[in-house]
Amino acid sequence: SAAFDTVNHQILLRTLQKLGVSGSALSLLTSYLKDRTYRVVARISACLADISQWMSAHHLKLNLDKTELLFLPGKDCPTLDLTINIGTSVVSPTHTARNLGVTLDNNLSFTANIAATTPCCRYTLYNIRKIRPQLTQKATQVLVQALVISRLDYCNSLLAGLPACAIRPLQLIQNAAARLVFNLPKFSHTTPLLRSLHWLPVTARIHFKTLVLAYHAANGSGPSYIQDMVKPYTPARALRSASAKRLVAPSLRGGPKFPSAKTRGFAVLAPRWWNELPIDIRTADSLHIFRRKLKTHL
Repeated sequence: SAAFDTVNHQILLRTLQKLGVSGSALSLLTSYLKDRTYRVVARISACLADISQWMSAHHLKLNLDKTELLFLPGKDCPTLDLTINIGTSVVSPTHTARNLGVTLDNNLSFTANIAATTPCCRYTLYNIRKIRPQLTQKATQVLVQALVISRLDYCNSLLAGLPACAIRPLQLIQNAAARLVFNLPKFSHTTPLLRSLHWLPVTARIHFKTLVLAYHAANGSGPSYIQDMVKPYTPARALRSASAKRLVAPSLRGGPKFPSAKTRGFAVLAPRWWNELPIDIRTADSLHIFRRKLKTHL
């Protein structure tokens, strides 16, 4: 079973030995677990070879130069030196990989994605600033929203649960964008500017995106893979909370600085944030009303 690949084999064997498993039973388990990693690598290589053959049969080409291997180890899983063979090409593991415009790292902390987004936005603001004297405030706002704010919003629900120190670089970009729209100096206070532009701060925008997805899941209008992540709360007895449209919230336990990727997942955070909303927002009749009330609330 692939479940054995998610635990440290040595710790598992020592624990079984302490529990009284010995002799032929322990030897059998030791033999089964030994070199399982290489069997997994072989299966992955065979799977990728099948994909390559399927693409060739359909006049497509698997770009091996852009194929990356990202290993996401568990908390207690040792670092493995894995390589995948596809034909004559060898794909070595990397610490980061880019997929659909998002840079993933092997800890799923998304610090690499934030580090990649920040300079791109800063460079765009620099170019807009050069032509700012020829632009009206409205034109500047449209340009900044299209080229900078949209980049900050792209897949931002992946950043849910990150600490403020990780989000701060993105917030500084939004602050600089607001100052550029109003053509104000570098250290101008940005809170009234964001309010005037009707821009939610970056952390609130992450909450907004996540809760909109939760609304779709709670009302059955989202894709099945989103709906499967949440479960409506049904009290054991007939209580008033039965009509409150709450979701089952798993326990949330993470580290103080960087919560684990598991505790930052949609299935954990979305129900918790959803249940914290006022009941009139959770029971909104339409998505339009929900979004309007949610933005006012945030």
